[in-house]
Amino acid sequence: MKAQLLTMSTPDGPFTILASEGLVLSSGWTADPAELTGQVHPALLPDAYEPVDALGDISLAVEAYYDGDPRLAMDVPVRQRSGPFRAQAWDVLRQVKPGFPVTYTEYAALAGNPKAVRAAASACAFNAAALFVPCHRVIRTDGSLGGFRWGLRVKESLLAREAA
Repeated sequence: MKAQLLTMSTPDGPFTILASEGLVLSSGWTADPAELTGQVHPALLPDAYEPVDALGDISLAVEAYYDGDPRLAMDVPVRQRSGPFRAQAWDVLRQVKPGFPVTYTEYAALAGNPKAVRAAASACAFNAAALFVPCHRVIRTDGSLGGFRWGLRVKESLLAREAA
């Protein structure tokens, strides 16, 4: 399988997207494609990728996000593969409203298992499609940011942008 690769400039730094057949396989705040491929399930990993200048609705959704409309990013189709809980948890993340982050405990409950806080945190950690599956909207119970693969500066910026 061959995929498309796009790096866009954003206020939070370069944002790179690896997509195939109109579906986001991986994305994040980096200009290095190698930082994206490690999160892609081996069965979905492309053999090669081709740099492109735009990705249609995917690119437009990123632009809209940074122009103040995060809704379009939730409509971008993504392709991730894992077990049933993690897949459900990723779907749930797309329903968390911008500007209203949830705690890991709340996230576990929303994903269907209130006792699975560690599994919910793991779903965030293994989410390949950053921004489109907004794991940045999950915070610690004490209100602190917790972790974020792309750095706490980016997470803080995204949450501040969505709260505005």
